[in-house]
Amino acid sequence: MKNILFIILTIVLITACNQKSINHKPANKKIKVFLFAGQSNMEGRADGDKLSKADLDALKKAGEKIDFYYNHKPVTPLQLTTPTNYVQKKFGLTHCFGPEIFFGINLTQKYPDDKFVFIKRSQGGTSLYGCWNPYWDIEKAKLMGEENKPKLFSDFIQYTKDVLSQFDTSGYEICGMLWVQGESDSGTKKHGKLPSETYEENLKNLIFEVRKQLNKPELPFIMFQVGSGKVVEGMKNIAKEDNKVSLIPQSNDKNSPDYYPKNPPPIGHYVTESMKRIGIKFFETWEANYKCK
Repeated sequence: MKNILFIILTIVLITACNQKSINHKPANKKIKVFLFAGQSNMEGRADGDKLSKADLDALKKAGEKIDFYYNHKPVTPLQLTTPTNYVQKKFGLTHCFGPEIFFGINLTQKYPDDKFVFIKRSQGGTSLYGCWNPYWDIEKAKLMGEENKPKLFSDFIQYTKDVLSQFDTSGYEICGMLWVQGESDSGTKKHGKLPSETYEENLKNLIFEVRKQLNKPELPFIMFQVGSGKVVEGMKNIAKEDNKVSLIPQSNDKNSPDYYPKNPPPIGHYVTESMKRIGIKFFETWEANYKCK
């Protein structure tokens, strides 16, 4: 009789423990989504073939955690990209990358148990006044010579929605947007002063409309300082006014920690080590100010 009671008590205890384990099983973590947008320095002109073996190994590991959606191409693990024939010839590249690579490497090293989705829409030589303007019109596009280029803002929003439609809305969280754009709007000699002088207003509109259309009213927005004059002034003003906007500064002083070397003119654009640092700086800024729980 005692043996029977012992067996019954043992079964009850095991069942209770198992039930407790089931009830306290942690909920599946949400997929963390990051958005990337801009012109050529977001697209990336850094030479991927100059990365070290350690960097490439880290990228491969990061790719196990990050699904990369780039310019409407089939989804891949996070990886270097193949430039267009024009970019290959001009820059002498076979593989290139933008800020997403070292942002992603550092992100997955810090959060090894999480899964991520990166959505990137970029196109070289495009302006906020024209292609990226959320309130696009043909006259603005013509001023920039972009009337035959895509309406990139609406394309970017629809692309993001299409990607996210694959997931249950409760299964992901949009954690931030990274922006590298401003060079085209700074070119006052080519397009006049209007694109530069209205950059601040247009950037405010872009941030507002991204948040509104993706239903993320406090979406963190991090930008890297590019361009000059009123464009940079506008970036600085918005970063001061909006506590969910951050600006990564850049300096022309070669002795400054905010100096990022480029290829010499007329090629320009950031070299491999600079783009690596830019990606890391994006991560450090996001982690310090906006990290998801």
